[in-house]
Amino acid sequence: MIVITAPTGNIGRHLVPRLLESAPAAGEELRVVARDPARLPDAVRDRVEVVTGSHGDPAVVDRAFAGADAVFWLTPPDASRTPDDAYAGFTRPAARALAAHGVGHVVGVSALGRGTPLADRAGLVTATFAMDDLIASTGTAYRALANPSFFENLLEEADSIREKGVFTDSVAADRRAPLVAVEDIAAVAAGLLLDRSWSGTGSVPVLGPQDLSPDDLARVMTEQLGRPVRYERLPLDELYASLVGYGLDPAFARGVVDMKAAKDQGLDAGVARTPETASPTGFADWCARTLRPAVLDRA
Repeated sequence: MIVITAPTGNIGRHLVPRLLESAPAAGEELRVVARDPARLPDAVRDRVEVVTGSHGDPAVVDRAFAGADAVFWLTPPDASRTPDDAYAGFTRPAARALAAHGVGHVVGVSALGRGTPLADRAGLVTATFAMDDLIASTGTAYRALANPSFFENLLEEADSIREKGVFTDSVAADRRAPLVAVEDIAAVAAGLLLDRSWSGTGSVPVLGPQDLSPDDLARVMTEQLGRPVRYERLPLDELYASLVGYGLDPAFARGVVDMKAAKDQGLDAGVARTPETASPTGFADWCARTLRPAVLDRA
């Protein structure tokens, strides 16, 4: 029995179909935890067991983890809470349920930067590491998917790219760093969930095929969209003010800002790209398949 949390999220919507393709032949059953089962595609809902509710709810995870052999764990960022409460606090009921039910393996969505000088002052990333430590403390075999920023974050900029030809971030324009497509994270997660020959705790970096700077992204988007796209760097104090203005908890907003500052100082640069840590989806291909329709089909 494999349990998938956040099955309709960015990663989950790629992970569940992958597991549905392979799990039955491997003798695995699938169970998902969903706040709103109606958001699951019919083809998925008819083939999985559904536990309705939040996976931050003690009663829900107790039901979901009963009889489970493996769990895919993703903590949805809750900007109404402090970073520690949003990550470790949200995960605490699940940690108790993992231990109570003796769940053998967990694969969690985490971040790059553990073991670097920036790890303890990286805002949301630091909070994510505390979540990882909490899960590992249950005695389950744990693999933290150590991810950089996602290509999919640019979808939040689709309107600005369409209307102004601009996207923003807070890192230097020439700061190269790994970036990854969520479908590649889902592929690595599926492999770990289906082949549970691993033990102990550890990180599995998923780095994409190359490092890219904001200027590199602007160049590729210009080529793929057939219109000029440029990068504008947003000062950290302006980012903080805008996040608080949108209603984020001030501590969570500070966590975002501290994470951005750490990334600008090289937080994601501590792991070498090898055939084992690279993932296949390139940014140009992702733009053509995902960003281009989001920008141009709504023009």
